[in-house]
Amino acid sequence: MKKINKYLYSVSVAAASLLILPSCTDYLDKAPESEISEEEAFKNFKNFQGFVEELYFCVPDFVKGYWNNSFNWGDDEIINVGVDYMMGYKIDQGDFWGWQSEHDGWQCGFMDLATFGTVVNGVDNRPSLWKGAWYGIRKCNLGLANLDRLTEATQEQKDIIEGQLLFFRGWFHFQLMQYFGGLPYIDEVLAGGKLTLPRLSYHETADHAAADLRRAANLLPINWDETATGSATKGNNDLRANKIMALGYLGKNLLWAGSPLMNKESTGSTSYNADYCKQAAEAFGELLSLVESGRTQYALVDFANYKDIFLSMEKGGNMPGSTEAIFRTPCTDWNRTNWGQSKDYGSQPITSNGILFMPCANYVNFYGMANGLPLDDPDSGFDKSHPWKDRDPRFYHDIKFDGCKLEMGGNKAADPYRYAPLYTDSPMRDPVQGTRTGYLNYKFVDVTFNQWDLGWDWGHHTNIGVPWMRLSDIYLMYAEAAANASGTPMGKSSNCGLSAVDAVNTIRNRAGVAELNSKYTGGMEPFMSELRRERAVELAFEAHRFNDLRRWLLLDKAPYITKTSIEFQRAAGYDPSDSSVGVNIEDPSQNEVIGYHEEEILTRNYSEKHYWLPLKVNDTKMYVEFGQNPGW
Repeated sequence: MKKINKYLYSVSVAAASLLILPSCTDYLDKAPESEISEEEAFKNFKNFQGFVEELYFCVPDFVKGYWNNSFNWGDDEIINVGVDYMMGYKIDQGDFWGWQSEHDGWQCGFMDLATFGTVVNGVDNRPSLWKGAWYGIRKCNLGLANLDRLTEATQEQKDIIEGQLLFFRGWFHFQLMQYFGGLPYIDEVLAGGKLTLPRLSYHETADHAAADLRRAANLLPINWDETATGSATKGNNDLRANKIMALGYLGKNLLWAGSPLMNKESTGSTSYNADYCKQAAEAFGELLSLVESGRTQYALVDFANYKDIFLSMEKGGNMPGSTEAIFRTPCTDWNRTNWGQSKDYGSQPITSNGILFMPCANYVNFYGMANGLPLDDPDSGFDKSHPWKDRDPRFYHDIKFDGCKLEMGGNKAADPYRYAPLYTDSPMRDPVQGTRTGYLNYKFVDVTFNQWDLGWDWGHHTNIGVPWMRLSDIYLMYAEAAANASGTPMGKSSNCGLSAVDAVNTIRNRAGVAELNSKYTGGMEPFMSELRRERAVELAFEAHRFNDLRRWLLLDKAPYITKTSIEFQRAAGYDPSDSSVGVNIEDPSQNEVIGYHEEEILTRNYSEKHYWLPLKVNDTKMYVEFGQNPGW
C-alpha cells in the first residue's frame, strides 16, 4: 500500500484560514509520523480538501513574488536607468528569454523563480508560474484519479472537490498557453516512460481548458459561505474557487481563443473568431446576469473607495480586493509589501529605493477627458497649456503629475519634493533617481508612501495586492466578446441584457466619466478603438497590457512600440528649493505649463517571434513532439 506525506493531505480550520490570513504558518511542515495511506488521504472531505488546499499556493503572486517585481511589460511602464536585470528592461530590449531563471528570471518574480515551495518554516518561497502550473496540473490529475476514494462525503462535498480540481487544471493550462501558445493538455497522471504528447494548436488546447472550466462552473457554488460544506470555515472562504471564478476564466479562455493572435496560430486568420467570441460572451453573460441580479457576493466598488481594490492599510495586513476582486492569490507575507513593491513608484528622494517603475507618457495619454473623449478627438477640449485639466477621474486617482502633493507631514526637508516638481530638468526628473517620463504611478500606493510619512512602515500593516481577475475586467471582456461575436457594438449575449456599449458605459459610470460618444458606437473600428483605450485606463498597470497587445496583434506595431516622456516648464516662476512656489497647490490640475511636448525614450525592435515567449531549451529537448516556438 502506498504511503503519502500527511502534510499535503490534512486540513483544519486554522489551515483553511490561510486563504485569508496575512501571516505565515508552519502547517505544511512535515513531521516524522506524517505518512498515511492513499485510502486514508482521500476518504473524506477534510483530508481531500487538505490535498486540494496546496493548489491555491501554486498560484503566483506577481506583486510579492520577490522583493521587487516587474510585471508590466507593454507600452505602459519603464524602469529607471541602470536597472538592466528586471524583466521589463529585458522585454524592452527584445530579450524574452529573461522570463527564465536561467536568464535572471528570478527578477521576473512570478514567472520562474529558481526556488519552488509554499510556506515552509516561515519562509515564503512562492511557486512561480512555470513550475507551479506544471506541478499543479499533476496534482489536479492525481486528485481527479482518486475521486472514487472519496466515500465519506456528501454529494455537495464531492462536487466541490471535483470542481476545484477541474478549475485549477483549466486555469493552469490557460495561464501557460497565453504566453507560449498551444501546448499538450495533460488530463491524466503521467506514469513515466517516454513522453510523446504533441503540442496542440491554441484552439485545441483552449477547447480542453473550456471543458474543464465549464464543468467546474457547473459543480462549484457561487458562495462557499452559503453551503453546508463552507460553514466550517465561514468568513474565510473568499479566495476559494467558486462558480463566478470558473465562469470568468471560461469566458477569458474563450475570448483569448477568439482573439486575432490565437486565431492566427490556429487558423491563419488575423481577424477575430466569431464563434469563440460568441461562446465567451455567453459565459460572461451568465456571470453578469448573476451579479446584476444580486445573487453573488461581487459588485463594482464605489469609485470613492477604488483604492481598496489594491491597497490595504491599518487593517492588520488583511488583503485588499473589496467586493470587486474575483480571483486573487493567497497572501502569505503582507510585510513583503513594505520592503519591496511599495517603494517602487516614487523617486529616489521620496522613497529611497533603487528600483523605480514609471508610467510612460504615451500610455498616460490614454487617460482621456472627463467628457469621455480621447485626447486626440477634436471635440475633447484638451489644452496643452493646461494638460491636467478636466481629465478622466481615474487619471487623478492613478497618476501623479507636476504639482501634486507627495508628502503630508510638513517636514521642511521634504519641501523640494512635496509638490511633485516634474517639469523638465527638475530635481525629480533624474533618469536614475527620479522619473524618466514626467509622471508617477500612485494607483497602488498612498501619498504617505515617502521617507517622512513612512506609509509603508510595519505598523501600518500595508498590503498591496493586484487581483488576477476583477469584476470591471469582466464587463470589458464581455463587451469585446459580444461586439466581435455579432459584428456590432450593440451586440449582446442571449443571457444578459447588456449590449457591448452598455458594458463599457457601466465601467465609465462608476468612474464618473461620460459615456461613449455616439461617434464611437456606430461601427466596429471606432468602438474597438475606444474599448482598447478603456481597457488601458481601467486596468492600467495590473499586468494586462502586454497580453492585450499580443492578442490584438499590436505588440510590434506603431505607436505601441514607442515609450515617451512629457516635457514642459511651469508657466509661473518657481523656486527649486520650495516646490510649492509657482503652482496651485490646492488644485494642481489648474496649473499652466509652456512648451508641452513628448520626446521619445526608446522604440522597441520586435519581429514576429516576439508574440510568443520562448520555451526552456532543455524542455524542448525532452522529446521531438514538444518543439520550440518559432524564431527562438
